[in-house]
Formats: sequence, C-alpha cells, structure tokens
Amino acid sequence: MEDVLEVYRLPHDPRFPVVCMDESSKQLVGEVTAPIPLAPGRGRIMDHEYVRNGVATLFVEIEPLAGRRHVEVTERRTRQDWAQFVRAMLQERYPEAIKVRLVMDNLNTHGIASLYDTFPPAEARRLADRLEIHHTPKHGSWLNIAEIELSALSGQCLNRRIPDITSMQREVAAWQLHRNQRGAPINWRFTTEDARIKLTRLYPKL
Repeated sequence: MEDVLEVYRLPHDPRFPVVCMDESSKQLVGEVTAPIPLAPGRGRIMDHEYVRNGVATLFVEIEPLAGRRHVEVTERRTRQDWAQFVRAMLQERYPEAIKVRLVMDNLNTHGIASLYDTFPPAEARRLADRLEIHHTPKHGSWLNIAEIELSALSGQCLNRRIPDITSMQREVAAWQLHRNQRGAPINWRFTTEDARIKLTRLYPKL
C-alpha cells in the first residue's frame, strides 16, 4: 500500500509518467421491442424485456497528474489483450517516456509474463524495460485511481442499454474526448502518513 501511495506523491515528469490502469466488463444488452421515443408530456418508453448480446471488456488507463485518460473496448480480456493494450500505451501514447510507472492490481494477466506470451522475446524485453510496475495490495483496489475513473465511466456513459461492441466503442470514445478536453488533473490526497493513522489495523503488531 505504501509503495503505491509514495508513487502518487511524485511530481509530474513526462519522462516518468505515473499511469493507473484497470479493466472491467460490461454486458451488451439489446432491445426486444424498439423504445417509443419522447413525446410532449411523456418520457421515452422502454420495454422491460431485453436480449443479451455478450460481454465487452473495458481497459482504462489514466495519468492522474495530466488529467488524461484512454479507454479501449475489446471482446476479450486475455493475456494477449492486456499485452497489446500496454504496447500501444508505450509506443503510441507515451513514446517519449523513459519508463512508465504503471499502477494496477495483481490480476493474473497483469504482468511481464503476458508480454512474453504475446510477443517475441526481444520485443517483450524492450517493452518490459520501459515499465516500472506497482501493484495495489490484495483488497486494496480502491488505491487504484483508474478504478475511480471506471466508476465515472459506468455512471456517465454506460448506465443504459448498449446493444453491441461497435456502439459501445463509439459512446466510450465520445465520453473520453469530453473528459480529456476538460483536462482536469486528479489531486490524490490520501498519504502514507494518513494510512499509518487511519489504517493502523492493517499493520503488523510489533
């Protein structure tokens, strides 16, 4: 826990950006009967019946001090999907960074081994050398700022029926553009000193 909190205290440095990453899933839900549109004095009417069209995976990354985020919607959440997301992050979104300080949970797909499962050894090593990974502790996913961003995404964009992955990608891209244009950085205030006072029960008794 303290490792992640100390990372959050670092000043903004484009050469060593702090990036938080998380993933989630969202069910694709279609309509059985087309909704009746808005009319004067009456809201949109939707049938309670729906059809399930599978599940989409959302990969979210956010650079808190820059107020910049990126979201990808995929059909799966395999090691290869995570590895491809990380490579795009390093090569396309942070090509000038010496190392990306990556904060994420300890999910079995979130690790250097996934790079080696996906790319030739030389490429995997090159990517791994540009990562400084900081895992949140077990039951400590609340420390991951990307989880907060996922909550905002769910409440502002995904809180309705979305029938297919193409529609979800379009909706998420519009939400991402709007959030990035605002460009508001995230000011994380919970410190190591706070943890030692408020979460003293989590520390060993010596």
